[in-house]
Amino acid sequence: MTDFAATRALFYLPPGMIYLDGNSLGPLPVAADSRVREVLTREWGGELIKAWNTADWIGLPARVGMRIARLVGAPAGSVATGDTLSIKVFQALSAALTLRPDRRVVLSDTGNFPSDLYIADGLLKALRRGLELRLVAPENVADAIDDSVAVTLITEVDYRTGRRHDMAALTAKAHAAGAVTVWDLAHSAGAVLVDLTAADADFAVGCTYKYLNGGPGAPAFIYVAPRFADSAQPILAGWMGHAAPFAFDLDYRPRAGVERMRVGTPPVLALAVLDAALDVWDGVDMADVRAASIALSERFIVEVEARCPDLALASPRDPHARGSQVSFRHPHSYAIMQALIASHVIGDFRAPDLIRFGFTPLYLSEDDVVAAARVLERVMRERLWDDPAYATRSAVT
Repeated sequence: MTDFAATRALFYLPPGMIYLDGNSLGPLPVAADSRVREVLTREWGGELIKAWNTADWIGLPARVGMRIARLVGAPAGSVATGDTLSIKVFQALSAALTLRPDRRVVLSDTGNFPSDLYIADGLLKALRRGLELRLVAPENVADAIDDSVAVTLITEVDYRTGRRHDMAALTAKAHAAGAVTVWDLAHSAGAVLVDLTAADADFAVGCTYKYLNGGPGAPAFIYVAPRFADSAQPILAGWMGHAAPFAFDLDYRPRAGVERMRVGTPPVLALAVLDAALDVWDGVDMADVRAASIALSERFIVEVEARCPDLALASPRDPHARGSQVSFRHPHSYAIMQALIASHVIGDFRAPDLIRFGFTPLYLSEDDVVAAARVLERVMRERLWDDPAYATRSAVT
């Protein structure tokens, strides 16, 4: 069994704060500070450019990718890291489209993160092939998969409500219809049991600054199923995806395997933080994480519904049908969340009317979630949110 008391000690958490927003930005791993200092002082400071070889900076993306692969059920050598999630969505979708050149539809849903949809829309317009981005309600995705669909572009866990798609079932239906699948694991990796191999997924992407605790803007990852690893054409190709980057050839020749999906120079400092964050996962069983996170979220729902009758549950009631987050609706959700944050319980707001809470047992206990519910009760009962200061929206909500 995973010792969550031990993992909690591996994070810096401000005294007196209950942090329920790891689904948006994970907290700082204690080890990150010393790891970055080592990279800054001993490697960059002492070795300068030699550190690309002496400290093996050049191999860092592959090493980090190997560590992430274990957490998402991917085989060794099938995950590459670096760049941003938006870039990885672009690469995965463009590569998937080349596998079905005779089809015209990219299917997604209205619960997908808007950035994924913006990228898809821009790519389809740029390709000028009469391609269509077709959006349906999340619950209608399965029925919308037919032989006109080239690619399904689905985020497994809805960022707003936590509603979870059945990856294995939807992938099987897509394959039966001749479509290729791209899965966004932004709210899945490190939160729920993901098995890309068992689900037979074709492509997957994800960020690392949420449940993987890699820090703000941490590098993203991309998975390519081994059957496509040596044939995938990402369209957006950079020198780090070249078979011989330091030959400086003018013609692009892709690397073997998933490493062809690398684009620019690795962000060494950011990857060092992520590598330190992944140390936390050594010895952690994802099945234990999932079971404990369900227990925490279930207890929170019970407490909030008993204490705050004006809040309406917006997440699926069945814990197996949602990720590791819970959302409630209220017309004054933004102000409620600001009042809650002022009381040292951190969640977040999502337009138009959701307050959202993330649950990870790596650093949260049952006592934390009960205490958070009590604070929320006080905010609602005393109408602490009904203060003009809490109605003014910040640049980041």
